[in-house]
Amino acid sequence: MPGDCDGDLAMRLQGETVVIIGGGSGIGLAVANMAHGEGARLVVGGRSRNRLDAAIAGLGAEARAIEVDTADPASIQTFFAQVGRFDHLLVTAATYRVVAIDDPDDDAAESPFRSKFWGQYRAVRAALPYLSSSGSITLMAGAAGARPLKGGSAYAACNSAIEGLGRALAIELAPMRVNTVSPGTIDGSLWRSRPDAVRETAFEGWRDMALLRRTGTEDEVAQAILFLMTNRFMTGSTLYPDGGYALKP
Repeated sequence: MPGDCDGDLAMRLQGETVVIIGGGSGIGLAVANMAHGEGARLVVGGRSRNRLDAAIAGLGAEARAIEVDTADPASIQTFFAQVGRFDHLLVTAATYRVVAIDDPDDDAAESPFRSKFWGQYRAVRAALPYLSSSGSITLMAGAAGARPLKGGSAYAACNSAIEGLGRALAIELAPMRVNTVSPGTIDGSLWRSRPDAVRETAFEGWRDMALLRRTGTEDEVAQAILFLMTNRFMTGSTLYPDGGYALKP
């Protein structure tokens, strides 16, 4: 019926396969749950078998969990060979440290690039033989790329590089769509694993820096990612679910 938007949008991923590396927890799991609600088949990848098995328990009978380590090119190749043909890719898995320029620990300074940038780059490259030309790739960056803070120059540069990679890949891989999401500080599983005092200090600082004066939620970021997956006219773009952090003077 004309004007019946709910019927048109109810199952936007019906019959399509969504692959989420890092989908066992956090934002990745929130996206998996939403994509399942949109009719998608899910393949969830990560390093923890127990976490993956727990994640797919609520994702339907066709959901699959496959172990993968984005730091290991051979592991990534094996992962996508097991996945086979699919339609949408998201990689949220990353492990890194944020250090200042005067920190002599090169390993820590390089860690955002090694894990977050090169991990996604390797995953995209390995996925291409299996990814539908009408499908999508969503890269994960961060709002620090648009508005760096003192003490995290390499981390900010990494997020900027991922946004640039998204634009470049949108050109290189068209008509496949490539977009990037750059969240702000999110009150989710990552921060909940840290000491209460550290978390609350960080959150209070964030509230002072964001126009909406609060942290975000994993579901709010997941909604932005689902939009990028399902809007077939979006490519080469970056969304900032950051509560206005990048804009506040």
